[in-house]
Formats: sequence, structure tokens, C-alpha cells
Amino acid sequence: MAVLCTPAVAVPEHVITVEETLDLARRVHADHPQLPLVLRLISNTGVRERHLIRPIEETLKHPGFEVRNRIYEEQAKQRVPAVVREALDNAELGPEDIDLIVYVSCTGFMMPSLTAWLINSMGFRMSTRQLPIAQLGCAAGGAAINRAHDFCTAYPDANALIVACEFCSLCYQPTDDDIGSLLSNGLFGDAVAAAVVRGHGGTGVRLERNASSMIPETEDWISYAVKATGFHFQLDKRVPKTMEPLAPALRALAEDHRWDVAGLDFYVIHAGGPRILDDLTKFLGVPSEAFRHSRATLAQYGNIASAVVLDALRRIIEEGQLDSGARGMIAGFGPGITAEMSVGTWVPHDVLLRDERSTTSAPGGNR
Repeated sequence: MAVLCTPAVAVPEHVITVEETLDLARRVHADHPQLPLVLRLISNTGVRERHLIRPIEETLKHPGFEVRNRIYEEQAKQRVPAVVREALDNAELGPEDIDLIVYVSCTGFMMPSLTAWLINSMGFRMSTRQLPIAQLGCAAGGAAINRAHDFCTAYPDANALIVACEFCSLCYQPTDDDIGSLLSNGLFGDAVAAAVVRGHGGTGVRLERNASSMIPETEDWISYAVKATGFHFQLDKRVPKTMEPLAPALRALAEDHRWDVAGLDFYVIHAGGPRILDDLTKFLGVPSEAFRHSRATLAQYGNIASAVVLDALRRIIEEGQLDSGARGMIAGFGPGITAEMSVGTWVPHDVLLRDERSTTSAPGGNR
């Protein structure tokens, strides 16, 4: 089965703390009639600091959509390769071993996708397949894992590279002062993440089943208004309540795999905000401590969109407490309202080596 190897994650060097964010909101929106509410909402996000690709003074300026998109391309080309190399090293593979690149991002636009530049610049084969995903927002991290899983299931000897590049700060719109926009200004951060899904071999989460689910009639709850000034983020106040209708889909996926969703060993959950994790604790019957890695991502990096699930998984792996066969769930949520979910088991390096030796030596083995 396909194995999701240890992700690599990098955040930019410019940092803004929650205290600085609150001071900025007081200064920039001093006359806003609902400023006390905005300050309270930002204080309750659970975010302690965020990382930005540019200093805050430059982030607050809007030089136009064309310039911003050029910055996106320049920064992506500058920051993605090192993260890709680390992810390949984690998987003990080289660029020539990759058969598919899944690139996810909702904060900038390129055509051809950055996948074409990566193939030409980093030694990937010219036959490497490309799958850019641009319109699933925060759910795209889970979708990338699932599509890579599907690909490696169809082609068991193949390997897929996932890249998530999110520069949310490039979507800041100075003229947007509704509650949802002001809240997002204090919630989202920038990051690049990558991980390899191996058709066989490697160390990580053995992906065993995946699923998607969508809440009907919610497609305008998380969305972009695309204007001459770029992407204007729109967030409906009902979004924090979406875990109640999505929790049954997560439970059903586990049950389809003959698992109890409340009895798993690890959970990699997209932390769009603390309410999501609090509600899943209640609706799935999972202890709050189970989501500590997602909360850590939120606290230290903010909501980094599609990269959240890869960072939360990285934290779980680096904690080093997963036993062989530990059962877990990965779930990302985003526009639609969409959930992309998967379940799998932890397989350490020595177990995979033993499995490969037994497969190779067995009659008819063809590895």
C-alpha cells in the first residue's frame, strides 16, 4: 500500500505576533463600529504568531494584482525547492523517482503551474505527470494526499510528490473591513510544505482508505470574490458550526474501515480555528489532547491553508511516540464546504524493510 512519508515544512522569516496584530487592528481600524468584537475574535483564534513572506509594512500595501501575483511566483520559486529536496530526502528518493507532482495552492496563480518549473529546474523526468489543484482552499492538503494515494494504488510501483505553497498574506485587501475579512487578517499565515507518497517502501502512514464529503448548499460560505484587485476572501459566520454535519462523514469513513473513530491513535486535522477542533472533540467523542498537534500548528503558524495537515503530521511524527500499526485519520476542510479524509496505519522503517524482504523472497515475489 501507498505510504505517506514524513513531510517537510518551512515558514518565512518575517514574524507577526498576536499582540502586534491586535495593535495593528486598533490603529488601522480605529473607527470600525465593531472593533471590540474583531479584537475579541482575533484574541480567541488560538494563534500566537504567524510568518509572512514580506515585512508587515510591505504586506499592508497593495501594489495591484499583477504585482502581487509576480511576487507569488518569485517567492514560490525561491522557497519551494529546498522544501521539496527535504521531502525527497525524508522519503529516501530523488527527483528521478517521482512519477506525479500534485501542487496545491489557493493564494496565487501561474500557468503553466509551478509543477512545470519544478520539473525543468530540479531534475524530475520530463514524463512526470502534473496535477495542480487551485480551488479547494484549505481542503486541498487532504485532497492532495488522497489523489496521490489513488495514483499509487493504480500504479503500485509509482511515487507521488505533494507540494503545498500558501502565501495567504498576498490576499490581504486593505478595503475589506467586514468581520470575516478582519478575522482572517489575524488568522492566516504563510508556509510551504511537501511530502512524498511512495507506492511501496518508505517510513510513514500507510494510506488505506480515503473519502470526500460536502455539505449541501454551502458553496458560498467560504469563497473568493475575484476582482481587479485580486482575491477577496469571503467567510460566512456559519462556517464555525460545520463540524456537526461533517463529523458523521469522518465517523462513517472509520466505520467503513471497521474502526471506531473515537478510538484511533492519532488525528491529523486541519485547524482552521479552535472552534473546529473543539466541536470535533464533542461530536466524535475524542479527547481534546488528541488534537494537540493541530493546535500547535495553529498557535505557531496560524492557519496555513492546505499546508496545515502536512505540518500537523510532521509534528506527530517528530514526537516519536507512534507504535507500529498505530491507527490514524487525516482530514482537511475547505470551500464547498468540503471534507477530504483518509485513514491509515503507522509503519516504521524496520517493519517496511521486513515486509519488503519477505515479499522479495516469497515464491512469485516481483519487487
